[in-house]
Amino acid sequence: MAGPSSRMLALLSLLQVHREWTGDELAERLTMSPRTLRRDVDRLRELGYRIDSVRGPAGGYRLAAGSDLPPLLFDDDQAVAIALALAVAPASGADIAESAVRALATVRQVMPERLRHRVDLVGAVVGPTGPRVDPDVLVAVSEAVHRHEFLRFAYGEQDSPHRVEPHAVVARHGRWYLLAWDPEHDEWRTYRVDRMTPRMPTRLAFAPRAVPGGDAAAFVSARFKGAEREDVWPCRGSVLLAVRDAARVAPYLAEDAVLEPLDDDDDRRRLTLGSWSWDGLAGVVAALTVPFVVEGPDELRAAVRRSADRLERAAVR
Repeated sequence: MAGPSSRMLALLSLLQVHREWTGDELAERLTMSPRTLRRDVDRLRELGYRIDSVRGPAGGYRLAAGSDLPPLLFDDDQAVAIALALAVAPASGADIAESAVRALATVRQVMPERLRHRVDLVGAVVGPTGPRVDPDVLVAVSEAVHRHEFLRFAYGEQDSPHRVEPHAVVARHGRWYLLAWDPEHDEWRTYRVDRMTPRMPTRLAFAPRAVPGGDAAAFVSARFKGAEREDVWPCRGSVLLAVRDAARVAPYLAEDAVLEPLDDDDDRRRLTLGSWSWDGLAGVVAALTVPFVVEGPDELRAAVRRSADRLERAAVR
């Protein structure tokens, strides 16, 4: 039989995996007697772990949240994942850079050398991400979402408070957004969390609505593309670029652009991409500074003509 320390670590690991275990299941998994199991549970409780006893025919145990933070147990992959997440946490847009650095130092200090080496190999340099979000504001907004309670807040320089039904907090490109239903205007709206100043909690519940499409992140992304519901650009077309080397243009394309070779022509490539307007799409293609021919649709062809006319007039003295 394993020693008391290794048994307790194995027991704690199992309790962290599942919300609830029967006593017989734990004893069988750990190959120990029910009496030894009870003794190890008591020892974990003395260390600060809140382990509740579950009533029932077989009895059982459940790891609950405690008032203090006891020692935590992670396997190798979990420990590395936590360390890497802390290393790039400043890129999330939340104002937690200093706390993340201190937490990473704490986690790294207790890591075995083999894991510390894996973490140290990832030297993440986080670039600027725009306005930072106060963690307290982020928690307050997220709490209202979780509790399905009306949220009152000041927004930007506006004096009059907003009152909305918060449905989801979405992280996108280093910024945090609240997706909410505005009952006053009877529509879905998106708010930047860094511009919000929550008022006192209302404690007034509302009945959650179904987010169009069922995916809050996709719905917010669609709004940024100018689409109503689906996460697609409202204007999408294709052009044939006179370029043999894709590396000349690929770094300048949006993530959802598709650049593909033509089966019968090594000197040209087909580029399919989208934008919020046809004139905007024409501008994106023209900015690549390589010759191109519009493949379709006709709306894009007309937008290219308009752009060409504007540029020609702009060049006249």
